[in-house]
Amino acid sequence: MKKLKTALLSYGMSGKVFHAPFLEMHPGFELTGSWERSKKLIQQDYPSVKSYSSLEELLADDADLIIVNTPVDTHYEYAKKVLEAGKHALVEKAFTTTVAEAEQLDILAKQKGLKLAVFQNRRWDSDLKTVKQVLDQNLLGEVVESEFRFDRYNPNLSPKAWKEDSNPGAGILMDLGPHLIDQAVYLFGFPEAVFADIRKLRENSRVDDDFSIVLYYPDKRVKLHAGFFVREGVPAYVVHGRKGSFLKQRGDTQEDVLKTGQKPNLDDWGTEPEDKAGFLHTEHDGELFRKNIPTQQGNYYSLFDGLYKAITEDTQEPVTAEDGIRVMKIIEAAQQSSKEKRVIALK
Repeated sequence: MKKLKTALLSYGMSGKVFHAPFLEMHPGFELTGSWERSKKLIQQDYPSVKSYSSLEELLADDADLIIVNTPVDTHYEYAKKVLEAGKHALVEKAFTTTVAEAEQLDILAKQKGLKLAVFQNRRWDSDLKTVKQVLDQNLLGEVVESEFRFDRYNPNLSPKAWKEDSNPGAGILMDLGPHLIDQAVYLFGFPEAVFADIRKLRENSRVDDDFSIVLYYPDKRVKLHAGFFVREGVPAYVVHGRKGSFLKQRGDTQEDVLKTGQKPNLDDWGTEPEDKAGFLHTEHDGELFRKNIPTQQGNYYSLFDGLYKAITEDTQEPVTAEDGIRVMKIIEAAQQSSKEKRVIALK
């Protein structure tokens, strides 16, 4: 199996938790190192890799794939340099800060014959995979309304200054918004129009920290919400169809387990507790029934495996630049909608 030499552009939480463990696990990747600006930590976990002192040093090395996992407002600049250096790129969400930036990266990658993917890992969350299974099996009939939420209770500002600085890549719309928007488009396609209400609710917040978005489709509406003032959670996924409803609380275990330092596997990884099962109330063959639906197994390994095949077999990326562009179009429309207090049509 061909080894793809892969480097990270940072080794903070995302590099340590979401990327390095899966690169180590997959037989097709070889982690070569990370750009580390101040703290030199990667060699504590992976002694044989390099700690690069600059982006130029990293790009001059022989890596095949670069993971752009730096703050959002740097994604365009760094991804552009990566592609110009002839390297494939996996870019964290949000893909960029504007649609124009996303489109320019897509054009550049195609011109260079390189793979450009977006790290929308939560398509492979156990809860979202279960929702998709219910839809694929047509257990609800034609969907008329859905609501996806990513709620927390945390009224305090983040100690990470870059998360609270007012820049184009900061705020909850750029942080959690891409997850919810990508999941909605992944399941239901690109909407016709958007309405949004984006707010700053925490005391002294300089960035948006609460949003409600409505995506309009010809036959349904999809509501998305994220915020920091939900102490008592409600189901994270609610889908209503003409025959029934499915409710599922957020239950994916991967992030919490990865933060403890546990390594992923292909056996029981991403398995939710049974009490997190979703609830289905629907009709089948004229009979009503109410029952729990076992949760699908989640595993971010599938994203990395799909990216490996895209590069080595020239197949489509697991999450394409076009997917990232669509998410950015909805984000820009949501920002305009909230500012102007009106529905924005999408093109």
